[in-house]
Amino acid sequence: MNMLAHILKPLSSVEEFLEHFAIDYDPAVIRVSRLHIMQRFHQYLRLETGLAEMDEAELRTLCRNLLTRSYQDFVNSTPLKEKVFKVLRNAEGIQTVSLAGLRANL
Repeated sequence: MNMLAHILKPLSSVEEFLEHFAIDYDPAVIRVSRLHIMQRFHQYLRLETGLAEMDEAELRTLCRNLLTRSYQDFVNSTPLKEKVFKVLRNAEGIQTVSLAGLRANL
């Protein structure tokens, strides 16, 4: 098992990740953005190079920094603005019609 998997394997929820890396968090942000934070963390990890050459301490520091950055993305913004998931990126050009608008046209 590689070192990164060894570090992250026992963690399952966003709260466990944040607590493991000693990152303070607001439960209200987690309620709204939990999956988005974890997906962003995964995206940031994928962009990193040289992970295999890092020792455990370096990996832990990197994970803490990237997870903090991921969390802060959603403290300072919203899932709709960040568009982490493809479905949100694809929905950008979709126009919506309100129920009141539909009724008015009937």
